[in-house]
Amino acid sequence: MDKGNNIFKYKDYKLEDFLADEYFIFWVKNPKGNNNHFWDKWIAENGDKSDMVMQAASIIRSMSYEDKPSLSDKAYLEIFENVLKSEPRLDQKDKNKEQNNRSIWKTLFGLQKVAAAILLIFCAWVIIDIYLVEDKKMPVPIKWEVRENPPGIKSTIKMGDGSIVNLNANSKLSFMEKFSDSLRMVKLEGEAFFDVEKEARPFIVDLGESQIEVMGTTFNVKNNKVGNVSVALVSGKVKVKDQSGNQVILHPSEMLEINNRGKLSIVSFDAREITAWKDKILIFKNSNKTEVIQRISNWYGVEIEANEGIKDNWAYSGEYHNESLENVLEGIKRTLNINYNISGKKVKLTKN
Repeated sequence: MDKGNNIFKYKDYKLEDFLADEYFIFWVKNPKGNNNHFWDKWIAENGDKSDMVMQAASIIRSMSYEDKPSLSDKAYLEIFENVLKSEPRLDQKDKNKEQNNRSIWKTLFGLQKVAAAILLIFCAWVIIDIYLVEDKKMPVPIKWEVRENPPGIKSTIKMGDGSIVNLNANSKLSFMEKFSDSLRMVKLEGEAFFDVEKEARPFIVDLGESQIEVMGTTFNVKNNKVGNVSVALVSGKVKVKDQSGNQVILHPSEMLEINNRGKLSIVSFDAREITAWKDKILIFKNSNKTEVIQRISNWYGVEIEANEGIKDNWAYSGEYHNESLENVLEGIKRTLNINYNISGKKVKLTKN
């Protein structure tokens, strides 16, 4: 069987396809090593197939008990009935001794009842072993926890392995309720800073079109809604892979940028500028109007409307340490000569 070609078709498999797939059957019967790593990862990425996978695995395991004793209900009843109905035969030549041996036959008949009881217990054990025991080996469905921050809210999440994730505003992190024995996986939409605990199991950040694989390291990931991705490595080493099989290994102070057309580029970056958000420091560096409005909207959870007379060619720089919305807007007003008006969760910018 060509395993490489079939792996990518599993998402289209039906129950009967899994039952006929040699690679899948081998994993069910030998859930360890690289094949276990692959199936843990595949089930995590295809949660909608988990029930079907469990059903197929259960069927395959039940078929693996063919070498065990198997008794139909009819056969069992016939054996049991024959034992109960059987009577000791007296040799014709020994009829004269019938009176003397009667007590012996009574003893044997008592033993016969004991044998029948033992046979009954044995048959019950066989039935339980065949039909019930294998259920204990059924795969446990993967449960996902989801943390989602609306605009204006940031949070810190501690994983079960000790890794820490700072989740930015307007971002969503999904992670296994309990990491498997061979894999740690999370899914990210938005921005997060990861401080991953070093251990033997790889830590995977699934971004949809690409994945980040690490062992122990610190890095910032930004995965926006239009498909642009940036991975900035602060310490350690990470490997970024896309669905086409391309992969890039990053070293500290390198940032990989992937646009929504799949184009890759590696650039250097200012770690403080990229990661300051997790320490509640808002930094602008030669930012245009669109960038400034978007970041303020996410940071404070407000809706900003800019007057049509305000041009987009800003080159605004500024730094704010856990400042209020009003203080940030005051800084923009003084630098760019832009007026503002705050009304609840709405901000209007106008040109002086």
